[in-house]
Amino acid sequence: MFGQELNPESYAICKADMLIKGRDVANIAFGNTLSEDGHPHAKFDYMLSNPPFGVEWKKVEKAVRDEHEKQGYNGRFGPGLPRVSDGSMLFLLHLISKMRPVNEGGSRFGIVLNGSPLFTGGAGSGESEIRRYVLENDLLEAIVGLPTDMFYNTGIATYVWIVSNRKPAHRKGKVQLIDASGMWQKMRKSPGSKRKELSDAHIDEITRIFGQFVEAEADGKPTSRIFYNADFGYRTITVERPLRDEAGKIVLGERGKQKGKAQPDSSLRDTENVPLTEDVEAYFRREVLPHAPDAWIDHEKTKVGYEIPFNRHFYVFKPPRPLAEIDTELKQVTDRIVEMIRGLSA
Repeated sequence: MFGQELNPESYAICKADMLIKGRDVANIAFGNTLSEDGHPHAKFDYMLSNPPFGVEWKKVEKAVRDEHEKQGYNGRFGPGLPRVSDGSMLFLLHLISKMRPVNEGGSRFGIVLNGSPLFTGGAGSGESEIRRYVLENDLLEAIVGLPTDMFYNTGIATYVWIVSNRKPAHRKGKVQLIDASGMWQKMRKSPGSKRKELSDAHIDEITRIFGQFVEAEADGKPTSRIFYNADFGYRTITVERPLRDEAGKIVLGERGKQKGKAQPDSSLRDTENVPLTEDVEAYFRREVLPHAPDAWIDHEKTKVGYEIPFNRHFYVFKPPRPLAEIDTELKQVTDRIVEMIRGLSA
């Protein structure tokens, strides 16, 4: 057993527990994981991490940026850096760097994250580039959405990412999303914000759904969905419209590569997100040209992005009540108000 911890009390408790079990306490490092890797060059079979949610990494920014810029993919943070206000994805990259190579048996790990790493940051951003690295290298096995109120210091929704570089053949190129947000039991006593917990039966059910690797429903709602890695990718294209002079004539370039070409009007510039699984030109002809026949794509500005809109994939549309029923209820409420006003004025 190896580990690293920044909080002194948690570190001491961990070392005490290791001593009781006859483990080597030297395997537990003290310090900031992001700036002082306690196990440099070490690789592991299995890993677990519950990093802080939405905590800024400004205090260690210099060390992290130095590693990113000087070591690149030879270091831990080669794929990209998230915004300074949230370092969750740095811990994800840290664990990926600790995975045992496939030819030595590979690795699997679980990390608990909040919702931000699923979708924060547009195409080309640090967050998107990290997701891109994970998905294009086929490392993401599954994401399990947990109930709210599961942790002592926060009630927000959380997600367990299961990451592996040794996927079985039937999982290769795919990601399983599991919605376990409705699987919980109320705690007898609530410590802090933690009011819910998973029972053994809930854990067995989540494990069964994961192990079966099939799409499933419960009570008319999806609980498991399976996607190809590319389903989470998109291209952000830049749509340009021509600049026109006061007479409405298109302004053309006068020199260089732009000579004789229509010049773009920056005030009319727009972007569109096109799924990776769809042809860009076909999308452009269908979605843009009917509304702006003079538009064109500036392909030099196209960026590839990745996001995982977890909740959208489990949304179940509930049709509104019939209009006549709503009207009848409104009339009843209005009539009651009128009667109350009459009673006051009598």
